[in-house]
Amino acid sequence: MDLTNVLQLGIKEIRGLIRDPIMMFLVLYSFTVEIYIGATSMPDTLSDAAIAIVDEDDSPVSNRIIEAFQPPYFTRPVMITPDEMDRRMDEGLDTFALDIPPGFQRDLLAGKQPEIQLNVDATRMTQAFAGSGYVQQIVSAEVSEFLSHYRSDDPPAADLVLRARYNPVLDGGWFQAIMGISDSVTLLALVLTGAALIREREHGTIEHLLVMPVTPLEIVVSKIWSMSLVVLLGTAFSLLVMCEMVLGIPVQGSLPLFMAGTVLHMFATASLGIFLATIAGSMPQFGILMILVLLPLQVLSGAQTPRESMPQIVQDIMLFAPNTHYVILSQSVLFRGAGFDVVWPQMLWLAAIGSALFWISLRYFRRFLK
Repeated sequence: MDLTNVLQLGIKEIRGLIRDPIMMFLVLYSFTVEIYIGATSMPDTLSDAAIAIVDEDDSPVSNRIIEAFQPPYFTRPVMITPDEMDRRMDEGLDTFALDIPPGFQRDLLAGKQPEIQLNVDATRMTQAFAGSGYVQQIVSAEVSEFLSHYRSDDPPAADLVLRARYNPVLDGGWFQAIMGISDSVTLLALVLTGAALIREREHGTIEHLLVMPVTPLEIVVSKIWSMSLVVLLGTAFSLLVMCEMVLGIPVQGSLPLFMAGTVLHMFATASLGIFLATIAGSMPQFGILMILVLLPLQVLSGAQTPRESMPQIVQDIMLFAPNTHYVILSQSVLFRGAGFDVVWPQMLWLAAIGSALFWISLRYFRRFLK
């Protein structure tokens, strides 16, 4: 393998990418806007949940309950009538609708157990799941304080001390941003290398390469290193600028160690992109293959849900996917500050998977040239 040929072919690929406005927009969007949106638009914690209250009792205790719902968890309660409750929820105006029945305070003072109706819009799953518990706690606390004439401060029998590590403010945006970078690396490593090969076929330049003194190995390596360099620079920019400066997300671990793991992951994923491009006849076919491959890789890798919650057979199968080990490495290094002594198994897996995928892609690329 002539390294000069590999260098010149790689530079050609970078120039071709720069002249492709769609691909350049995809790269810039994936490492900037997508990271920002993922970190800010999908909070896992309850925030500004819309709540409406029907106060049919109009008593001191009902007023205490109404005043207890405050931002940032809930918006200011909207006072409605019973006839408006179902209509507003059908229109999607309220996530929660609380109905305080008439005689609620009287029944409390009489020692009865009156019921309060809470309607929840379950289509808003994150807010519905977390908010129902918040509403129950708020109502129970206000009723208990009203009946006792003071808020109880009795110490519990066992004191649980909560220590939130790696994300002390419990901000779900931290996780979404880092995992968004992981997804972008996988997406672009597949798309850029595969599109570079298909672009050669569609433009008719693959025949020019065949008459030049270059080997299939040099062509494949040049496409992998050039597109990986672009993704690597975008990853560094996204971590240092978007995460640390714009979003204020601290990076705990070693950035060089993470970048080394990213290089191994891109080697494996770019090789997979070359393989998909060799069996795809055109860019639309390549896009269909991308959907079939990329979606399972991202959903089952542990970036969205913990691997431990998946069936054991899925966990075992996904051990042969590079995403799985890259997600584990990313979380260990960037969240927990792990060193090489912790993540070396993941790096070894990535190197082994990458070598196997590179051999397969090179073999199919040689058939593709014949």
